[in-house]
This record gives sequence, structure tokens and C-alpha cells, in this order.
Amino acid sequence: MGMHIIDVTINGKTYSEEAESRMLLSDFIREKCGLTGTHVGCEHGVCGSCTVIVNGSAVRSCLMFAVQAKGQEIRTVEGLSEDGNLTPLQQNFKECHGLQCGFCTSGILMSTEDYLSKHPDPSSKEIKEMLSGHLCRCTGYDGIIKAIEKTVEDKKQAI
Repeated sequence: MGMHIIDVTINGKTYSEEAESRMLLSDFIREKCGLTGTHVGCEHGVCGSCTVIVNGSAVRSCLMFAVQAKGQEIRTVEGLSEDGNLTPLQQNFKECHGLQCGFCTSGILMSTEDYLSKHPDPSSKEIKEMLSGHLCRCTGYDGIIKAIEKTVEDKKQAI
């Protein structure tokens, strides 16, 4: 299989780590870079827990090899907050009870960040469609949807 040096920028910090050809990006982020906010659930791209943003697009890091990320810009859940403060989306997840066990939360936050950057005024139906790529066993999605809708409304009112 061979070893490769993988140079990536994650949340603005450059990492240069060695990885086998077959190492998944999710494992590279967690094991080599020490960023454990990216969770691995199904390892088949179905649950969405491992979602990160690569070069401005949400991807399932369990479906991508670390070598494919060489030279790329990656953003993980650890890169959402600024100066230790929660983003409005994170704050709304907290206020609207959009998380319980928290296992799916990082992936949902990353997908939502990507989605709202490209669709700033989605309908409830569109939010639900976006969330259809994520599995949450605890919340029933109601708090998650409310948190995303509140984030959208807060942004509208701020303009």
C-alpha cells in the first residue's frame, strides 16, 4: 500500500502527516491530526456523522481517502467557533435542543454550514431534504429543524 506524506490545511492550520494509501480522511483527521470532533458512524457515507467541508463543499470523510485530500483546505466542527464563541447556528442548536447525545451533531452542523452558505433562505421542506442525508437516533429532528430555521430568521433580521 505504501506510506504518503499528506499536507493539508485544517481549520487554518497546516498539517503534514504520514498515512497509508488506504487511510480514510475521517481516520486521518481524528488519529493523525488529533481533531476528534469528526465522528465516524456507519463508515458507508449513510449517517453523515463524518461530514466535513473540503474546499468549500460538504463531503463524507469516511468515503474519501486521506491521500485525496492532499493540498486541500478542510474545515471541521472544531473550526466553526471563532475565538471560542459559538456560532449563531451552534447557539441555536443549544437553545432549540437540537442535540442530545451529540454524536450526529458535528456532521449536521457542517452540512448545514455548507448548505446555508449556498442556500441562505431555505424553506422547511428544503431543510428537511438537506437533513435527509443524516441519521439522528435521539432528537426526532424537530429541535434540529427549529435551530436551523431560527438561524435563517436571525440572519434575515440582522440584514
